[in-house]
Amino acid sequence: MNERPVHLIVRDDEVRSRLTVFFRILLAIPHLIWLSLWGFVASLALIINWFATLFAGQSPQGLHNFLAAYVRYAIHVGAYIFLVANPFPDFTGKPGYPIDVEFAPPQPQNRWTVAFRLILVIPALLLAGALASALRVNGFNVSYGLLGVVAFLGWFACLARSRMPRGFRDAGAYALAYTAQLDAYVFLLTDRYPNSDPLAALDEVPMRSDPIRLQADDDLHRSRLTVFFRGLLVLPHLIWLALWGIVASLAVIVNWFATLIRGRSPEGIHRFLAAYLRYYTHVYAFLYLTANPFPGFTGKEGSYPVDLSVEEPRDQNRWTVAFRIVLAFPALMVASAYGGVAGIATFLGWFAALFTGEMPRGLRGAQALALRYNAQTYGYAFLLTASYPYSGPSQNAVPVTDVPEVAPPVPMPA
Repeated sequence: MNERPVHLIVRDDEVRSRLTVFFRILLAIPHLIWLSLWGFVASLALIINWFATLFAGQSPQGLHNFLAAYVRYAIHVGAYIFLVANPFPDFTGKPGYPIDVEFAPPQPQNRWTVAFRLILVIPALLLAGALASALRVNGFNVSYGLLGVVAFLGWFACLARSRMPRGFRDAGAYALAYTAQLDAYVFLLTDRYPNSDPLAALDEVPMRSDPIRLQADDDLHRSRLTVFFRGLLVLPHLIWLALWGIVASLAVIVNWFATLIRGRSPEGIHRFLAAYLRYYTHVYAFLYLTANPFPGFTGKEGSYPVDLSVEEPRDQNRWTVAFRIVLAFPALMVASAYGGVAGIATFLGWFAALFTGEMPRGLRGAQALALRYNAQTYGYAFLLTASYPYSGPSQNAVPVTDVPEVAPPVPMPA
């Protein structure tokens, strides 16, 4: 079987036309009408394809090509509406759009998984709801998940800069990649279950040396006993986290005044808030099943498989410090969307870990991305760093100590 039977291709250059961005929803209306009509026919083709694949063990070439064109067209339309791409798509679903999908030829499929496909797909539908909640088999629904949030914020960024921030673009592409895999699985174009790992969704994942970085070195093994009682086991940590959070809230206020006056966070307060943020990450990594061991209560760096590195205090622009809460608001919206993704991944991972003794790598990857973005968002709000959170999938590059110590410009959402 093809190594990647459903493959998202990203050729977008991030440039956007302000005029078409402003009227994007109106411009997309013809596509929404055509997508709905084509979706009705595709639903009938799906029924025929189900019977054909059940008896033949493989999707017929003609039906495969027709349904693949529909899924590809749906992704083109989604990429256009949600600003993941700029050109107006054609109405045929042919390859060549900046956000495109490649499908492997028809392959033999297990008849049992074909017979129960609509049941097997339910977990993937739940996760897709948090990521995109759009481009379903019978038409198109506006999303309030990750895809909708980054498109909403990206609309303002595109109007201001004529560019879609790379982080927003890649977060949207991640959601579309999962949607394409899901639709291909539903339409019996492949029997490969959708992969939710952000690092596997895109061909090019940027290497970044962010001042707040997450390392996930867990081996995916889970104790069924601690998984079953995870909600009870985490209670002492949630209580301690709430108590620590009260003191941390006061420390954030003090840190705001101090950083506004001095131009950088005092080292003592910085270390205290960094430890709190690290402990917060440890606790939720344990709760989300992103890691297996019971965490300590101190937030010590290097003490947990899912860990957080926070750079030392650096100079910050006082204007961005003064308006930090306002500037952080878009990031908090994206963090909330990622929280929904992490919640669904935890729900599904609980059952998977309970039955298999392992956390699926794709779900762990989605949770790690959510935890990393959440930590960067609160690190920015707490004035631990002046770097704006990066919303797309990324990998760690050079150590944070290698980041040059310069005063950053006014940030734009990424």
